[in-house]
Amino acid sequence: MIPIQDLLHRIRWDPEYGNARFELGYWDRVERTIVRVPFVASEFPSGEHFFVDVAAPDGSVHGVPLHRVRAVWRDGVLVWERPR
Repeated sequence: MIPIQDLLHRIRWDPEYGNARFELGYWDRVERTIVRVPFVASEFPSGEHFFVDVAAPDGSVHGVPLHRVRAVWRDGVLVWERPR
């Protein structure tokens, strides 16, 4: 399985692969569920290698550690999932 960091880099920097609608699914510890957010609503702070900032459905921005990213969808198809 490809590490999540490598997949995120490919989505961001490979124009052919990244030319799709991606969603990240991260584990929300408060809601105790997977929250799906559009990849375009994610930001990668400069110099940060362990977190991604995501805009939650309510509009708030959260720093999500990469170990809490559980799944990635490309055009609605699951392309990556963290082993349980």
